[in-house]
Amino acid sequence: MLNKIPQIVKAILNPSRLLKKSYTVDALSLNIKTLGYEYARSLREQLTIPSNLSPQKINLQSKACQQNDIESNWFFYWCQEMKIPVAYHRKLWEFCYILQALYEYDLLTPGRKGLGFGCGEEPLPSILAAYDIAITATDLDPKASAAQGWIKTKQNMSSLEKIFRPELCTKELFTKNVNLKYVNMNAIPAYLEGKYDFCWSACALEHLGSIKNGLMFIENSLKTLVPGGISIQTTEFNYLEEEETLDNYGTVLFRKKDFEQITKKLTAAGHQVAPLDFNIGSRVLDRFIDIPPYYSQVHEIPQEAHLKLLFHRFASTSFGMIIKKAV
Repeated sequence: MLNKIPQIVKAILNPSRLLKKSYTVDALSLNIKTLGYEYARSLREQLTIPSNLSPQKINLQSKACQQNDIESNWFFYWCQEMKIPVAYHRKLWEFCYILQALYEYDLLTPGRKGLGFGCGEEPLPSILAAYDIAITATDLDPKASAAQGWIKTKQNMSSLEKIFRPELCTKELFTKNVNLKYVNMNAIPAYLEGKYDFCWSACALEHLGSIKNGLMFIENSLKTLVPGGISIQTTEFNYLEEEETLDNYGTVLFRKKDFEQITKKLTAAGHQVAPLDFNIGSRVLDRFIDIPPYYSQVHEIPQEAHLKLLFHRFASTSFGMIIKKAV
């Protein structure tokens, strides 16, 4: 759609061109998208963010991203800690969700060990290193990532320098605590097993080729943990469809029944899964579904109104799961 925008503008300036159906649809889509973004921006400007924020436990569940979360003090706090402006963006929600989960389980303490899967250029390794936590940050080998376009979109970690955030962590603590490993999430190597107090991934497991592979990864991630360790995973949630979805594709979309299936399996094996909450919210931005093109620049200034999005005709949002390994 990006390459059509000049055509859309010409069509708007020349109404006779709007007789062409494609221009009409594209113009309407662009207008709706713009209005949604502007509404979210106005909401953000009206937010009152306390100056004395501190972390707080909220009994975080396995849940979907909601507008209410974005407007909560726990979300404000972690945005502040990451030095990222508050915005109605689901990727930012994922980072905050993971940090909140770690705080809830008392894992943000010196001497802990954490393992990140598919880290790309996300800020989490730097902020966790600042807590004096030893972090193994992993990603797909750069050659494989380049073939899939991840490096071009800054979603691959080609070197540790790419993920060092001097505003979040001193170079000394980062060098001490963070190491890089190239790992295929579909084949977690044995040398990572049984070593970590926690592991996480932020919207990575939907890129493993199939729903089956994604669910298998969630299960296998527990092998990297010590008994009682915590696995925190965020991924795509196709929240309007019970059956039809996107599978066996570069990005797959998980349904309610997929999360229920893996929860049942993990629980039967003695692990604990934080209760599943599939409520996607009822506020305006919970009902606004963003459409392509997506202009996300979450590592700098996040775009607005991107809590829900349309992906291959399916409405999707982010869903987080918290699993405690059996003791």
